[in-house]
Amino acid sequence: MKPLTNILTKIFAAGFYRAHAGILAVGFFVLFGMVEPGQLLNYHKTLMLTFVSSPLMMGVVFAGWLIYTLKSWHYVVGQIGAVNQQFLFYSSNAFAKAKQFKSWFFVQQMMMLPVSVYGVIAAVVGVAHHYYLIPLAIICYLLSLAALSAMLYRKIVNNLIDGSTQGWLLTLSRKWRKPWFSLFIYNMLDQHKVTWLVTKGLSYLLITGFFLLFADVAHDIRVAGIALLSVVVAHVKLIFEERSFEEKWLSFTRNLPYSRLQLFTAFTGVYLIIMLPEAIWLFSRFNPVIAFELLITGISIAMLFHCLLYYIGLDMDKYLLWIFFLFVVIFWLILFKLILALAVINLVVAFGVFWRNYYNVRVIVN
Repeated sequence: MKPLTNILTKIFAAGFYRAHAGILAVGFFVLFGMVEPGQLLNYHKTLMLTFVSSPLMMGVVFAGWLIYTLKSWHYVVGQIGAVNQQFLFYSSNAFAKAKQFKSWFFVQQMMMLPVSVYGVIAAVVGVAHHYYLIPLAIICYLLSLAALSAMLYRKIVNNLIDGSTQGWLLTLSRKWRKPWFSLFIYNMLDQHKVTWLVTKGLSYLLITGFFLLFADVAHDIRVAGIALLSVVVAHVKLIFEERSFEEKWLSFTRNLPYSRLQLFTAFTGVYLIIMLPEAIWLFSRFNPVIAFELLITGISIAMLFHCLLYYIGLDMDKYLLWIFFLFVVIFWLILFKLILALAVINLVVAFGVFWRNYYNVRVIVN
């Protein structure tokens, strides 16, 4: 495993830090440079104790870590597809899949080192002050993110470069009628099934974790709202892939006789299909009225994230900054029980951005 681990670490982990040195430096300055040196230790001790004692704070931090992980996925997957990295498709596959997994797991841990170190220290501080559940959740969450990342990278590297074999779904559905807006669903289940499975795995972990931590108030609609917000954030990679697919393969639809309202409704249907497992969970746990309200809110958040890409273009760095900002705003609106109002606001803003920017073709940045 060691030769493969060394090579992957030099290519991906070191490259990740070189590519994101500026962002990481800003983050380091915010955490450590804006506090007086004499108060630094007490400041971070207080911050960690708040983290390990407050499920709400834990949700915010976990969402931030998830966004950081999504950024690492975007970097690694992009580098794997680069011409100068194609040797990996032939050399790394000589190792057993278990060894590949261990190497990729180590690489992901290296890329997550700032997050992991802070998280482990917070967990130790929490245990020292007799908090046990959230510190355990921190360790499990960090390990799960690294394991899911390793599975994603291993799967991509073990696929053929040209993807010459057609997936079973396309073979089975070759005679089906396929409305243009459904094409990404087929593409996702054929070309992005690992990303889809990883995303759904994260959704399951987030939903399960939230309702375990908030077991005493599990029927509070705010708990479900925050869990659903985190689930939609977990879908950010798929939302980005949908817009990339649309821009690359479906740009001709701008010339078709569809109104913007029809197009907007069609994209809403796409996210309803993508989030079907979460919809089933909602209707199985809550009464139909509350479940419908939560589902509409989740779809509205997904549509807001989708339409944002028409405004900023396909720039993942800028996109993740916007997602974090919107997460904080939506999080507080949910705390004030403005869930139905939030759904309306999201859809109105999303449609406004869509109406204004859909026909403004933007260059793909990355």
